[in-house]
Amino acid sequence: MQRIGVFVCHCGSNIAATVDVKKVVEMVQQEPGVVHAEDYQYMCSEAGQAKIAAAIKEKHLTGMVVCSCSPRMHETTFRNAAKKAGLNPYMVEIANIREHCSWIHKDMEEATKKAVILARAAIAKVNLNAPLTPGESQVTKRALVIGGGIAGIQTALDIADAGYEVDIVEKTPSIGGRMSQLDKTFPTLDCSACILTPKMVDAASNEKITIYTYSEVEKVSGFVGDFTVDIRKKARSVDMDKCTGCGVCQEKCPSKKIPSEFNRGLGNRTAIYTPFAQAIPNVPVIDRENCIKFKTGKCGVCSKVCQAGAIDYDQQDEIITQKYGAIVVATGFDVIKLDNYDEYAYSQSKDVITSLELERIMNAAGPTKGHLERLSDGKAPKEMVFIQCVGSRCADDRGKSYCSKICCMYTAKHAMLIRDKYPDVNVTVFYIDVRTPGKNFDEFYRRAVEQYGVNYIKGQVGKVIPQPDGKLLVQGVDLLDNKQIKKEADMVVLAAAIEPNPDVRKIATMLTASIDTNNFLTEAHAKLRPVESPTAGIFLSGVCQGPKDIPETVAQAGAAAVKVIGLLAKDKLTTNPCTAQSDELLCNGCSTCANVCPYGAISYEDHQVNDHGIRETRRVAVVNGALCQGCGACTVACPSGAMDLKGFSNRQIIAEVDAICR
Repeated sequence: MQRIGVFVCHCGSNIAATVDVKKVVEMVQQEPGVVHAEDYQYMCSEAGQAKIAAAIKEKHLTGMVVCSCSPRMHETTFRNAAKKAGLNPYMVEIANIREHCSWIHKDMEEATKKAVILARAAIAKVNLNAPLTPGESQVTKRALVIGGGIAGIQTALDIADAGYEVDIVEKTPSIGGRMSQLDKTFPTLDCSACILTPKMVDAASNEKITIYTYSEVEKVSGFVGDFTVDIRKKARSVDMDKCTGCGVCQEKCPSKKIPSEFNRGLGNRTAIYTPFAQAIPNVPVIDRENCIKFKTGKCGVCSKVCQAGAIDYDQQDEIITQKYGAIVVATGFDVIKLDNYDEYAYSQSKDVITSLELERIMNAAGPTKGHLERLSDGKAPKEMVFIQCVGSRCADDRGKSYCSKICCMYTAKHAMLIRDKYPDVNVTVFYIDVRTPGKNFDEFYRRAVEQYGVNYIKGQVGKVIPQPDGKLLVQGVDLLDNKQIKKEADMVVLAAAIEPNPDVRKIATMLTASIDTNNFLTEAHAKLRPVESPTAGIFLSGVCQGPKDIPETVAQAGAAAVKVIGLLAKDKLTTNPCTAQSDELLCNGCSTCANVCPYGAISYEDHQVNDHGIRETRRVAVVNGALCQGCGACTVACPSGAMDLKGFSNRQIIAEVDAICR
């Protein structure tokens, strides 16, 4: 029988306000194996940990239970305290009586009863616990950044500046991401390209950074410190070493009416193209789906005019396999599709556009060379209406329930830029409420109203109706004056909600990273570990984790880089001893456990087995402890019950259930 100490935390009033802590201490003292029980206001404090250490030494404890908050918060704290006092840290169990009790119950009697039950279950488990010893694994001194936007670039630069090699994988032909599509940035109104282009050049010229554009991550295996990643480098049909970036191939290409993804479909590009002037690498790629040569076997103009001989129609995709110690996800965002918002006439009129499309129109390198004009007839608008929260903060299934965070600010930016460059254009903004949660953000919005005369109307737009004369009739409501509004506009701009890049779910599956209902990657802890994924070695950077602006994205990129550097700086990592193990006598070699293992930690070998005096050769499961991450999937899937998990064995789980049901 173990000698168990139980320590119950008040957590200030977080627990004690709802749970009778003294009653819990009194009840757990009656449990088998418990030789010591006490409570303290803040058990995680230095004084609280000192009490734990003293009890371990004085009462010769072989196990302990801490009734406190979530193990995600302080399990490491209490394990370290036990280790310093000479107790194996894996003989410590946490009974979560805060999140599972005090925070969800209002009745003290009910909460106290449940707290006792949870403590009883943890004590039952400790009685069956055995000391575990963690192993060690080597760390590969190289990082992978998935996504080449501003988040990915900044993360890579910071990691490289610390002296570590880092690879950027970007699925489009150039790094730069969404920021490369912007004209100006808030709240300083400085040129987006002027900020981003030097960063792109720095990344391309840094000897520690390797950039894989027009590439995608295809497979990820391994674990923290030792990931193995397959990267598919798609065929550009252009030799990057030979190409000089002269652009003649693009000028002569006969396929010139392909909608440009970079210009959001507002302009056209050729079948062989470079996304934008500052693209890195400055090497074109052939769009094989629209290239005449690949569709019919004819043409070949680009090959004939290329003096460098860089065109290679026979080029094939290449799989690059590389090892990494850490992976950073920086997959960015896109604007939602507006198919379900036809009341705004987005699909009916060319003059109803999204804010990102307006960015391209106002950009000097955009489809209209920076001139603000109606796409339907090329005329300069006189009346413009901006509609906020299109798809954001949506109560129905059409849009997103969250606030996209950046829309209020970029709408103010657009309004100011238009009023500054075209003073005769009247700008009206329909809004639910204006959110300016950043340094100098509210002052920026006030400038739009007070200095530039932008008309803000608190209310929503119900419908946009195209008129026979080309105008757009906007029907809305002014909630402050409590009246209906009908306003004619030349252009309507929709502040469409943003969402994570569509590829993020596939990436999350490969990385076994957590994802929320909105497809944003979930951080390990919102406050204490905001740039780490719950999966060790996976870090988050930028909008893949949640809506944010450029300054916040860059800050998070730096934070993710610091975490990666801290990991790569270690030569060895301590591995989790709570790994799976197979009972050879029960294993029937069915391969079910190997099929469900996400880490590839299970293989099969022929072993000599002595089954009650009968010796025979059997095919049995063997677990690689270095690869196993203790997820427990194999123990659940095993039909014969041969697979078990150290620290979470079937006996321990059943003992907990029995204790709860007593």
